[in-house]
Amino acid sequence: MSNANCSALPAVGFLKIPENGQPYLEGLKCQECNAVFIDKRTVCAKCGARNQLKPFKLANKGKIHAYSIVHRSFPGIAVPFISAIVDLEGGGTVKGNLIGVEPKPEAVKFGAAVEVVFKDALGRKDKEGNSYLSFFFQPAA
Repeated sequence: MSNANCSALPAVGFLKIPENGQPYLEGLKCQECNAVFIDKRTVCAKCGARNQLKPFKLANKGKIHAYSIVHRSFPGIAVPFISAIVDLEGGGTVKGNLIGVEPKPEAVKFGAAVEVVFKDALGRKDKEGNSYLSFFFQPAA
């Protein structure tokens, strides 16, 4: 595949990129108890129901549950940055980077409203030159 024909690849398995539509995050919702999970599984961790987890489009808005300001990371990753855990509206808790906020404790508030945005995954590419698309959180508009 040449660079001219490259398409974005999802950086994580739960990021879905439809051919004709906007990217979104997908979780699994238990049909028995309505618990929402992000990772692959066949058994609900809340009620124990088997084979009752169905794909579920996660909301693009949520609130900061927890965060950490990262000062040391892998080579090539600019620091500091904010890693946040966000409780999404309608269910699901997702960890991702918070952008558009200065990485200082006084700039981040627990419970602050954020939204999911989809951007290039820091310029990373696979062997064929395909870019990766990732998700980030930013303060809600």
